[in-house]
Amino acid sequence: MNLLRKAKHVLRSARSFAQNQPITVRYGIDGILLLGAVSIAANNNYLFAQRLGATDMQLGILQFLPQMLNLFLLIPMGMLTDSLSNKRRMLYTALICAGLFFAVASGATFVPVYTVYFFIVFLALANGSVGIVNLAWQSYFPEVVPDDGEIRETRNNVLTFRARMTMIVQLVMPLSIGAILTAITSDGGKIAAHQIFYILAAVMLVSNAFHFRKIKAVKPASPKRVSFAELKIAAARLSKNKLFIYFAITILFFHMTWHADWTLYFIGQRNYLGMNEFFLSLTPVVAMISQLVTLKRWSRNNAKEGVERPLAYGMLGLALCPLGIIFGVIMPYSYIGIPVFLAVHALAHLSFANITLNLFQCLLKVVDEEYRSFSISVYTMLVTLSNAVMPVVGVTVYTALGADRQAIIITFAILFATRIVAVAFWLLYVKHAAKVRAAHA
Repeated sequence: MNLLRKAKHVLRSARSFAQNQPITVRYGIDGILLLGAVSIAANNNYLFAQRLGATDMQLGILQFLPQMLNLFLLIPMGMLTDSLSNKRRMLYTALICAGLFFAVASGATFVPVYTVYFFIVFLALANGSVGIVNLAWQSYFPEVVPDDGEIRETRNNVLTFRARMTMIVQLVMPLSIGAILTAITSDGGKIAAHQIFYILAAVMLVSNAFHFRKIKAVKPASPKRVSFAELKIAAARLSKNKLFIYFAITILFFHMTWHADWTLYFIGQRNYLGMNEFFLSLTPVVAMISQLVTLKRWSRNNAKEGVERPLAYGMLGLALCPLGIIFGVIMPYSYIGIPVFLAVHALAHLSFANITLNLFQCLLKVVDEEYRSFSISVYTMLVTLSNAVMPVVGVTVYTALGADRQAIIITFAILFATRIVAVAFWLLYVKHAAKVRAAHA
């Protein structure tokens, strides 16, 4: 009887979901297509570049160049997005461009000279397009799901369901890619598989562009005129938004501590833990499992505590990630070090859902609604600058310390300490923001 009641409850929930929450479903499909494509590319980039003959420094450039391109595009693209009466057009166009550039990047093996740099350039263009997608997505989302209670779906519910869908696809994709690459024995076969994966990512991005035609704005923002004078007004308004400035500085420091190990993580896994493609694919998989089993709990917690204070739990979890590399590397054998690393990595991501769900919502609490895209562009530009520079800084520190086993341990110990400091800074910001809002209430 209990099983029968549970089955009926599930059936009723499914019917209600299908009838009453169409925007939630559509954003779930968007998450599968967009984040699935990004996941496919992310699990290919370093390995494909390495098989093309990339050096450690070129691997650093692989992270640096796309972010620098984003840096130069964000402000003009933000102003252009604000000037559009339909921001969905920007989103649609950027998705198609990203897909085309990923497809071209997959053909790097057919370029006889400067193969690695050809791949890096078109990968940068693809990631730059994805950056514009994210900017347009963030600007368009509040128009589709306004935070005024006039529609059934709340932002937290929509983002929770989308996060669940993205976590599932990000669980399946890396594991599938790792298993396929591990099963292929020849280098030529592995390279061909990488190329197919990029083509698949391209197809998913273009499909998502057409899917977004079904997602319409409920409260479209009024378009803003693109001009230098308008830019000055937007900048002046932003400079007076003290809460946004404090938020941006605090989150920038957090991202700097986070981005510094993005290339080092791959070096640590590959060079010191000796992880093959299958074990490399397990890294995001165990992280996704941890997030999936805790997502609903953190979503409910948001409804009780809000989205700002719980973000500290996600930051604290990320602070544990460097310990995974440290503990794994100090183990005497890889068959011990790899499981230890994966266990700590899974533990660290038990609270990562707070980053996925809360960071964007925290940003929306401090942006200027009239110049939303411009404010988001400035914020994203700062984060992008960190994402461009800090992986190179991390590799530089590791190299300066000797580029050996001891150096990787010391570098990750420094990162652990700085992330703890970032958590403390965020808690101070939350306390300050509460006082500011209370004073203006």
